Amino acid sequence: MVEDPNPDQAPKFAPFIGMVAAFRQLPTTSIPHPATPTIRHDSRRNLVTHPTSQASLIETFRIAMIEDPNPDQAPKFAPFIGMAGIAGAMIFGCIGAAYGTAKSGIGIAGCLIPVVMSGIIAVYALVISVLIAQDLVPPSSGGHYSLFDGFMHLGAGLSVGLTGLAAGYTIGVVGDKGVRAYMEQSRVFVGMVLILIFGEVLGLYGLIVALILNTRSSG
Repeated sequence: MVEDPNPDQAPKFAPFIGMVAAFRQLPTTSIPHPATPTIRHDSRRNLVTHPTSQASLIETFRIAMIEDPNPDQAPKFAPFIGMAGIAGAMIFGCIGAAYGTAKSGIGIAGCLIPVVMSGIIAVYALVISVLIAQDLVPPSSGGHYSLFDGFMHLGAGLSVGLTGLAAGYTIGVVGDKGVRAYMEQSRVFVGMVLILIFGEVLGLYGLIVALILNTRSSG
């Protein structure tokens, strides 16, 4: 790159050096500066925003999405969080109930207890979903649904949904193995029922926590 077999010939990168030197000699005033934008002042929030500043754009987005000029009015996406709680409760709760029913339904002719206990889990999720749905009031009717209510309902829905999923899995596995063992030896019936009860209690714990969270919401 530096030495050349022909000393009378310039190096191959010589034109690049010339272009760099020519670029450095350009006047700095050849590139016009953008006009200074106007600064807007919002008297409702007592904020001064600069439209071309990255920090001001982030601040404006945060105010538009989270804060509201009217403190009594909740963010527009608050009901979505509550609806996510309803969906989480029903989806996970019904998955647990369906798995428990399908898994323990193999021995349905010998014992109906696991199947019935699996169906109760979906009832837990249904109760919480109905309670949350009653607090979802459309803004057109003058209802107030805050962000706090949304997160409380989301926690309630996930509590009953995920615990119902765990309880349904437990009941399904125990019901499958327990009913098979019960058909061979009837002495395992009492132990199977006790294990099923402890598995059902997992979903009941989630229901209790979900009811507490729902009552703690402002709705």
